[in-house]
Amino acid sequence: MTRPASPGALFRQAVKEEKPLQVPGVINAYAARLAEHSGFRALYISGGGVAASSLGVPDLGISALEDVLIDVRRVTDITSLPVLVDIDTGWGSAFNIGRAIRSMIKAGAAAVHMEDQLQAKRCGHRPGKAIVSSGEMVDRIKAAVDARTDTDFVIMARTDALAVEGLQSAIDRASACVEAGADMVFPEAMTELSMYKEFAGAVKVPVLANITEFGATDLYTTEELRDADVSIALYPLSAFRAMSKAALNVYETIRKDGTQKEAIETMQTRAELYEHLNYHDYENRLNEIFSKEEAR
Repeated sequence: MTRPASPGALFRQAVKEEKPLQVPGVINAYAARLAEHSGFRALYISGGGVAASSLGVPDLGISALEDVLIDVRRVTDITSLPVLVDIDTGWGSAFNIGRAIRSMIKAGAAAVHMEDQLQAKRCGHRPGKAIVSSGEMVDRIKAAVDARTDTDFVIMARTDALAVEGLQSAIDRASACVEAGADMVFPEAMTELSMYKEFAGAVKVPVLANITEFGATDLYTTEELRDADVSIALYPLSAFRAMSKAALNVYETIRKDGTQKEAIETMQTRAELYEHLNYHDYENRLNEIFSKEEAR
């Protein structure tokens, strides 16, 4: 009997078959359903998204492993798509990193990315970032690689060195991480499209481009990224930003007008909600169960 492919194997296959692989961020299980129904082949759980949407705090290293795992489990429980997860700096020493990797695999994640910032990290598109030595980052990657119980599980090395030490340092760091076992690399906050091509040529593994809004990186198209040899295009908080803006509009409208009538056009209908939840399939199954019980 053929065993089903692991989440990591599915992620690797998607990276091979779609270039660049578009990976949208999802902040909860329902968002994962919406993204899957839109045709995406992989999903992303952002550390900043967990901090903002699940905890209501800034992305400053405040969230813990279990906070992220809660969201990962909820998403992987509802979708068969492979999920890439942001694990920040790994939450501590080599033992903490190893625990994080094993926990992510058990929770059904397909891949993680881990960065070279200090533990008290900052958003990758904010000033004032500080990074650990290249040697310490290599040790983080080695700890992650040694801990994985599925060889297809993807370890991705993220470097924030561009803003701190320049492009060549970022490339050197990424190359050292690949030599230590990283499967893919994530150069954060690139300011020019050509930088990705330099990275891809140097590291010889798939390169991820973080196409986040209101940051240091332009909103490049998939065609532009493909020409720059980018393998993965990440959209970490695009839907979350839109959801948040829409929600704030609804709250302010109700408070101001005493009714939600003016905001109705911005809402998903009940029928649309039920469609994405497969509500009627659940309901029909419930009816079948009750009819069988009554027949007894």
